[in-house]
Amino acid sequence: MAMLGKLGRYQNFGLLIMRIGLGAMMVLHGKDKLLGGPEKWTELGEAMGKFNIHFLPAFWGFMCAFTETFGGIFCILGLWFRPFCALLVINFIVAAAQHYTTIYAISEAAHAIELACTFFGLMFVGAGAYSVDKG
Repeated sequence: MAMLGKLGRYQNFGLLIMRIGLGAMMVLHGKDKLLGGPEKWTELGEAMGKFNIHFLPAFWGFMCAFTETFGGIFCILGLWFRPFCALLVINFIVAAAQHYTTIYAISEAAHAIELACTFFGLMFVGAGAYSVDKG
């Protein structure tokens, strides 16, 4: 349709909307994990066992919570966008492995897989012009 064809001019605005929406959700998901303390971090970090990494689960859980919370903040700002996208991809690969291997249902891992794919794609596209990094 000709009417929708002109939306290509607003790619940077579209990226801004995606960054704000995804970033806000990451902050909401991550802040409770971050504030959960060592007990919550240990619970989260035990997911690394799916990759035969069994040491320091509280550290890995803290890194998960930190990545989601601050990855969301930096996603919104468009600051250090690509490095945080890479960290979020890793975070959601671990989450997908945890969900899938615990219940053996792809539907349980679908959300994490979708977010991993989204952040992987955004890593290539960049933050756009309306960002602190500007591209």
